[in-house]
Amino acid sequence: MHSITFHKGRGALSNVGSRFDAFQREALAPEQQDWPGDDAADTEGSDATRPKTVVVQKMARSIISRNQSPDIGFGQSINPYQGCEHGCVYCYARPSHAYLGLSPGLDFETQIFAKTNAAALLRAELSKASYAPGLIVLGANTDPYQPIERKLGITRAVLEVLAECQVPVGIITKNALVTRDLDILAPMAARGLLRVCISLTTLDHGLARKLDPRASSPTSRLQAMQTLAQAGVPVAVFASPMIPAINDVELEKILQAAAGAGARYASYVLLRLPLEVRDLFVQWLQTHFPLRAEHVMHRVQQMRGGKDYDAHFAQRMKGQGLFAELLAQRFQIALKRYGLQKLPSAVDVSQFRVPSVGAAQGHLF
Repeated sequence: MHSITFHKGRGALSNVGSRFDAFQREALAPEQQDWPGDDAADTEGSDATRPKTVVVQKMARSIISRNQSPDIGFGQSINPYQGCEHGCVYCYARPSHAYLGLSPGLDFETQIFAKTNAAALLRAELSKASYAPGLIVLGANTDPYQPIERKLGITRAVLEVLAECQVPVGIITKNALVTRDLDILAPMAARGLLRVCISLTTLDHGLARKLDPRASSPTSRLQAMQTLAQAGVPVAVFASPMIPAINDVELEKILQAAAGAGARYASYVLLRLPLEVRDLFVQWLQTHFPLRAEHVMHRVQQMRGGKDYDAHFAQRMKGQGLFAELLAQRFQIALKRYGLQKLPSAVDVSQFRVPSVGAAQGHLF
């Protein structure tokens, strides 16, 4: 049993066990700790018991991930980082840390792996005769603009390659840092090659500090939407995840605020609790909402066919049953009320061009 402790600025409350617990875990040696955590985000003080962020250089062997999931609107994605300091307790990507012999809990948000050769790999992969152009999404598994990106600029280097090759791009983020790259994003948007999706789970700053403690504040995310929209970048709001009896009451308010900030598109996903995420979320509920925890999980089960999670493609994003249907109806009504649309599926791949020979390789070191 892993001890449960609330650490200010962290989402998970323990290093919950994983299905690969046969791994032996050891602390990283000093020479492996290439960078400290981002000073702007690592506000934990001097308490040695509080988990610190460690960022480790990782030389990736490939950079474009591919999926064939019928309920995901893209087939290619890039994740410049593995693990995410934003600390969203509900993150469906947490179980991926188990493959590294690390916990999907606190390890996921404190042990960050930076793919410093991402841009060079991308250039090589786009140069292959076998490469088939398609929409590439940044942020499908971890946020490309999490705090360490401010120092390392791996996402920016990747975007420079994608812009040069005129690849259609979708960005998913909870961080206002995305506006830093407007000099790249705006020209791509003008060619119809870019859209930015800002995930906004709540407008309540207090709740946001519990749900996604190191992401930009709700106000900052709305301001980022406005900045992007004013620069001509198509913006979508992801009101995700919707958590019954926690933030689902805010669905309409989130969509209204996003539309007012210039968002054109909207989407939502029901809370997903795959693998180890379920135990982490229950720990979080029992700590932050002890009087509501049982009710929340009961409602989750009502929307998941009596289970905590249903991984079937037809069900995992939206759920089933009366409450899931009511949520879907509310979303459709809000779309019409606030002039929002669902994200278009078509993308323009006709502008793609192979990287130029002799161009900069984009390696950080």
